Amino acid sequence: MIAVAIDGPAGAGKSTIAKAASASLGYIYIDTGALYRAVALSCIKNNVNTTDAKAVEKLLPDIDIRLIFFNGSQRILLDDNDVTDEIRAENVSMAASAVSAIPSVREFLLELQRSFARNDNVIMDGRDIGTVVLPNADVKIFLTASPEKRAKRRVLQLEESGMPADFDKVLFDIVQRDYNDTHRKTAPLKAAEDSVTVDTTDMTLEQSVEAIISIIKEKTI
Repeated sequence: MIAVAIDGPAGAGKSTIAKAASASLGYIYIDTGALYRAVALSCIKNNVNTTDAKAVEKLLPDIDIRLIFFNGSQRILLDDNDVTDEIRAENVSMAASAVSAIPSVREFLLELQRSFARNDNVIMDGRDIGTVVLPNADVKIFLTASPEKRAKRRVLQLEESGMPADFDKVLFDIVQRDYNDTHRKTAPLKAAEDSVTVDTTDMTLEQSVEAIISIIKEKTI
């Protein structure tokens, strides 16, 4: 089995690029960020403060998260409800950043994430896949882009989903999340020492996907 780990900051296009590369290579795509978003959404729905580690930890045993694949795409079920679209809201994004800094949350999701790579060729993206979740991954890529470019992409993504967004607010949230992700004590966002960094600031989506596929093929063939 081949495991590809793609890490990078919020809005770098990890999900879109990894999903396209997976489809092209016939791999299974795993969006681990969606798992943290599901935990965050559960906290929001249960009126749990996502910065209160003890309160969040207390909620974990009651959270049921599952991944299913429908027509080749990943869907997220939270307590048997499909929340794939709901977890993309901006307030859930910020809440996900908060809960991902809680060690018990990361431990809660760690084995679930690792189990996906045992039986299939996978491309898994997140913040600590190459450093913590799959430290022995066959291919490790750190995908990044400038904050401004990431904000523009995020605004476009939200608008296409029917959710109007303010660029300045999205940019502020991305910069704040970058700080939170890189400064947390548990599994901070950083490039694995043996990873390949790909900056997509000046790349089109097609060019970004081609670059990722090229790296994967180079390291696995």
